[in-house]
Amino acid sequence: MKKIMSKIALLVVVLSILLSACARPTDEPIPPTKVPEVAPTDVPTKAPDAAPTDEATKAPETPPTDVPPTPAPTEIIPTDIELWAGGRVSEAGPPPDDWAAYQIIKDELKINLELVLLPSTQADQDTKINAAAAGNSLPDLFMVNRDTWFKLVEAGLVANVEELLPLMPVRTQTHYSDADRNKLVVYNGAMYGLPDPGAMPMTDSLVIRKDWLVKLGLESPKTLDDFLAVAKAFTFDDPDGNGTDDTYGFCAFIDGSGLIAAGVGPRFDFIYGAYGVAGTWNLTSKDAFGLNARDPNYMLATQFIKTLNDEKVIDPDWPTLKKDEFRARWKQGKCGMMHENFAALANKSNYKDFDANFPDGEWAVMDAPTGPDGKSAAGIVVKTARIYAVSQKAMDEGKGPAIARLLEWMANDEGYFLLGFGVEGVNYVLDANGYISTEGLEDAAKWTSKEAQPLTQLANMVYIFSDIELKARYVAYQTTNGRTMDPLAYYSAFGEQPFTESTGAAVINPPANAADFIRFYSENIVQFVLGQKPLDETTWAEFIAGLDSLGAKELEADALETLLATGFVK
Repeated sequence: MKKIMSKIALLVVVLSILLSACARPTDEPIPPTKVPEVAPTDVPTKAPDAAPTDEATKAPETPPTDVPPTPAPTEIIPTDIELWAGGRVSEAGPPPDDWAAYQIIKDELKINLELVLLPSTQADQDTKINAAAAGNSLPDLFMVNRDTWFKLVEAGLVANVEELLPLMPVRTQTHYSDADRNKLVVYNGAMYGLPDPGAMPMTDSLVIRKDWLVKLGLESPKTLDDFLAVAKAFTFDDPDGNGTDDTYGFCAFIDGSGLIAAGVGPRFDFIYGAYGVAGTWNLTSKDAFGLNARDPNYMLATQFIKTLNDEKVIDPDWPTLKKDEFRARWKQGKCGMMHENFAALANKSNYKDFDANFPDGEWAVMDAPTGPDGKSAAGIVVKTARIYAVSQKAMDEGKGPAIARLLEWMANDEGYFLLGFGVEGVNYVLDANGYISTEGLEDAAKWTSKEAQPLTQLANMVYIFSDIELKARYVAYQTTNGRTMDPLAYYSAFGEQPFTESTGAAVINPPANAADFIRFYSENIVQFVLGQKPLDETTWAEFIAGLDSLGAKELEADALETLLATGFVK
């Protein structure tokens, strides 16, 4: 009877989830937690964030297969597992009924897998999951955004997954060994979710026109003063030699939204980084925590951006440019320096227009310039995760070991290659060095083809940024003038730059008046930079007072409580 009454109580809680659908919890702090330590394995595994090697003859890292097997029951009982997953390609459909993985999973793992692809939009995903929660019919394993996950955990509908980790040693090491990412799924000191790697880290940094440096006899800037000097030369000294004043030292646009990207956005974070205040938040310690805007150096960094604008060395349309417009500018040869994504710059499909217009043009990675105190940061790092949760119902029904068995199979060779690239010899082949290739295959069968996309819809459940998948996705090629263009060389060089760790910012709940708060914050910074509002200590103090009038101190207090609870700040 107690169990029945408990379930009734849970259903009452779940109904409240539906009423708030996509709202983030802002009133109640997360209970104090301690991040669990994942026991290391002695097995050599792929490093999730390792930069790929450029040695052509080096064998690629693959999911290990020589792991001592986990002791299994004498008899594995066939289990039905319902999985709701996020598809790799939103435009593609689910795998066909005769998908090779279904039969392998059934025969080898004794699992009857029912796969449902979640809607492509976050709002629709939340609606579907919340509706299932209200009906006490959550699937056994499902992808979920952190806000909805938190509410489901509070309602008792999501299970503690720590007992599953020893049952999948390879996957635990390759997917769940990042301490910062694990904190995203900690509740009351335990992991209540499985945080698969999300977006690749450190993908955006500074690049500079090397051919312009050579033409003008300049060196790549090392300090902010150097940066300004080179920006002036690129703007006024005709670096492209066309006799027309049509270039800019620096190009940018206002990118991103929300508290993490408030102000002028991440394209300018390297300037704030030179003053030691990259990002919206100071997450260095409990005592130092707060809005970076309270630090006098934040005002100084904003003044430097204003100087770039006043000196007319930045594209004057930067406050209103859209991303595609920004990228059209550098492909048209207007920009000398920029903060750009490595793939958006160097992938063959993205680089071809610039290559056609400027075959002798060359972009080089530049170091994040240092500020007056020698500090530097190319930007901030906010590690993301694709959170998969196990329903409490599934765990109560004894499905935990089967779920672990499925996930562990995905992390080993057979599952990794099948879900990530399809069937060997049909959708891909391995070259002499063990890397993915499509040479000699029918176009429609290649894993990269539109027709084959349903076969790799679960790729995001196996991808961990290994050199195998990176080299398959970001292929080197020859430019018009015969120079080798390797997107991964840019990515590797970006990873060597200093970045400010800011993953904790992802768990800070926005205030109820988030739209007004962020609008006031961002509009004031832009007005300061454009000279629409005087920028001095008096006006900056007024700006901070305005933030406080909108609840900044309360926001900081709530955020600190959450960060302490999740272990991001100590």
